[in-house]
Amino acid sequence: MAKVITSQNFETEVLKSDKPVLIDFWATWCGPCMRQGPIIEALAEEGYAVGKVDVDAEPALAQQYQVMSIPTLILFKDGKEAERIVGLSSKETLKKLLES
Repeated sequence: MAKVITSQNFETEVLKSDKPVLIDFWATWCGPCMRQGPIIEALAEEGYAVGKVDVDAEPALAQQYQVMSIPTLILFKDGKEAERIVGLSSKETLKKLLES
């Protein structure tokens, strides 16, 4: 299962991670987010480091990373944003991103 990322665990789970972490910024009312969710969960089941930030529950994180549209997927490497994808993405695209 993808980790639920909050302001409290963001630094530990994302910024200090020793491997790349893909974060899905999403909301319960967002149709494309609902289609992206199962893809993120499938990646988690395959062992990839993925997490989800509910923008309604964590508006400060969404604002800090200038998330204007959802879903927004941000790949963090070595504590920094490495890649950003706005909109629905395929599992294959995200796997390539995580493995690059």
